[in-house]
Amino acid sequence: MPTTTSSTPEGSGKPKLPPPARRWLRTGLKLLIVAALAGVVVYKLKFSPAPVVSHLVARGPVVAEVMGTGTLEARVKTTISPRIQERLAEVLVDQGDLVSAGQLLARLDDGELQRQVEVSEAALASAKATADRVRVDEARSQAVAQQAQQDHKRISDLVATKVSSQAEMDKAIEQLRVAESDLQRARAATVEAQRQIITAEKNLAYQRERLGFTRILSPYDGLVTRRDRDPGGVVVPGSSLLQLVSTNQLWISAWVDETAMAGLATGQVARIVFRSEPAQSYRGEVARLGREADRETREFIVDVSVKELPSNWTVGQRAEVFIETARKSSVLLLPKAFVVWRSGKPGVFVAAGGKARWREIKLGLEGGDKVEVLEGVKEGEHVVKPSQRGALVDGQRIKSS
Repeated sequence: MPTTTSSTPEGSGKPKLPPPARRWLRTGLKLLIVAALAGVVVYKLKFSPAPVVSHLVARGPVVAEVMGTGTLEARVKTTISPRIQERLAEVLVDQGDLVSAGQLLARLDDGELQRQVEVSEAALASAKATADRVRVDEARSQAVAQQAQQDHKRISDLVATKVSSQAEMDKAIEQLRVAESDLQRARAATVEAQRQIITAEKNLAYQRERLGFTRILSPYDGLVTRRDRDPGGVVVPGSSLLQLVSTNQLWISAWVDETAMAGLATGQVARIVFRSEPAQSYRGEVARLGREADRETREFIVDVSVKELPSNWTVGQRAEVFIETARKSSVLLLPKAFVVWRSGKPGVFVAAGGKARWREIKLGLEGGDKVEVLEGVKEGEHVVKPSQRGALVDGQRIKSS
């Protein structure tokens, strides 16, 4: 009967495992490593305290605000330009200057227009002299006509008594007609002279008005934002000399998301933060609401009147406006960073017995980085959030970092 012997490689002191055993050994090692890692995770979750940041739930005020970004604009803007074509003689203001209503801003060359005014004044004086003369002629014609009427009446009476002849009567009639004709001509000359006076007066007023156009005045209290021309050149009507804005009403024309439209109204209080002074807020008030939204950004314009300005400001500078839509004086508040959303519902982790306990809450008014809590937590409780990356689970041990 043959004898079976197992052979081992030369130099080996241990028998070699069959392939199935080796596969089982490797699988067992992997499962052991996974179990060890799971054990570490379970230990960390269940037994190792997670470092957290704690916050005490307390009462305080909350202000709901709608934010928008825009630019500082003037409600009234004006391009200062000449009304006549003439050489620019002088510009008396520069950009950045504050001006008052009626202040002289620029002056055009007025030499030619002065001469035209003088000519018009002389023409008016001549028309008045002519009117005086024709009034004297009218008075003389009036006297002659009265005398002719008296002579006509006297001769008519004499003819009736056969004292005067018919020839004298015919002569008296002719003289009366001539006198009446001269009187009518004198009266027409008087009317014509009066009309010439009116024409001369209107021409003089027109030339004086044109002369006044050489003095360019400020239409209101304002600020010169730009100077476009210097003396020496000829300017024409409509060309810009200066850009002027009214300082009586400045506002921020801010773009606000259309979803906030329902909560906005004129007269609401706002605070304005200019990018040149990010730590400072200035008072404002909603002046008017736009009635057209941008088709792409879905935003609309809200004009917020500025009640106070920084010491240095420019039209067109950027700013953020925060419009107050609601306010509560004493409510339970939480920082938004402590609110955790699960399945679309808000909640917080409350510190209880050294563990984090999940609790669903009901939110109210939001303002800045805080939010009102209507239900779910009480004043004096501590809510927590991880101080490091990661998330808490219900029942996890915690420690304040």
